Amino acid sequence: MTDYKNLKLIATSSPHIRSAENTRSIMLDVIIAMLPALAYATWQFGLKALTLTAVSAAACVFWEWLYRTLLKKPQSIGDLSAVVTGMLLAFVCPVTTPYWVIVIGAFFSIVLVKQLFGGIGKNFLNPALVGRACLLASYAGYMTTWLDPAAGKAPLMGLVADTMTGATPMSYLKTGDLAALAEKYSVLDMFLGKTGGSLGEVSALMLIAGGVWLLYRKVISWHIPAAYIGTVAVLSLLFPKGGADNLQFMLYSVFGGGLMLGAIFMATDYATSPVTKKGQLIYGIGCGLFTVFIRYFGSYNEGVCYSIMVMNLFVPLIDKYTKPVRFGTVKSAKKEAAAK
Repeated sequence: MTDYKNLKLIATSSPHIRSAENTRSIMLDVIIAMLPALAYATWQFGLKALTLTAVSAAACVFWEWLYRTLLKKPQSIGDLSAVVTGMLLAFVCPVTTPYWVIVIGAFFSIVLVKQLFGGIGKNFLNPALVGRACLLASYAGYMTTWLDPAAGKAPLMGLVADTMTGATPMSYLKTGDLAALAEKYSVLDMFLGKTGGSLGEVSALMLIAGGVWLLYRKVISWHIPAAYIGTVAVLSLLFPKGGADNLQFMLYSVFGGGLMLGAIFMATDYATSPVTKKGQLIYGIGCGLFTVFIRYFGSYNEGVCYSIMVMNLFVPLIDKYTKPVRFGTVKSAKKEAAAK
């Protein structure tokens, strides 16, 4: 006989929709989607790419476990969100980043951005991007030292000094020197990822493959990536820098830097992006505008990180003015009188 007195009943408001999806399954899909880019980064830069990503993910899990243990909160490391944050943090850092630096970045991402605001779903900024921004402000030298893939692979535990370079495709685009960029990297090189840059952002092909998986699994929709990438493409095509060829400059701008990574994996974060389809389009366009403005007029070569964080702040406002009309709502007498 069922012991009804000891049953745990949870009362919730309608509608009641059952689904096999949960936070863990969604995060697992995101991890799977990032594996092609991680595999390519490991092949391109050496095993340091794999170990740095593993250390970053482990550090994020540790900081989340420690915070919730000290504050006697229910553990949430099983939902895999900390692993996703750790992987994304590593993806936006150079492979030359020391392990201790990435551990500090994980602290910023998990404790200061995510847990202090209540945990998953309650943060108003993307944790991985804030972690990167904090590391860039604190350790600019480490965060702007790039590995040239043509110079050789990185060993497992360290890097050879003559394998480092400060020239990336975005530095050439910043000055509008497309001739020098084309001499060093072709558009195909940019698309495949045979360039210097952050660990997980160099291969547009692998990131697009991950995006296709997320679309297939319905983890994300097309609205934000399409609006974001499309805005950057249109503006770059119409206003190339340095008198460069329009189409070529646009292709380099789209495939270069962290645009693909940001548009597919960062800007689509559930907690920090709009919930309505109209709002997602506005949000994506805004991210694209800020990215181009920073790339063109700012002192920084790349604008993806800061553009997404800026638009994160506008999400509540976007949701407020793009929410659908509620049917069956009765106007108050005061509102009806004001309307007349």
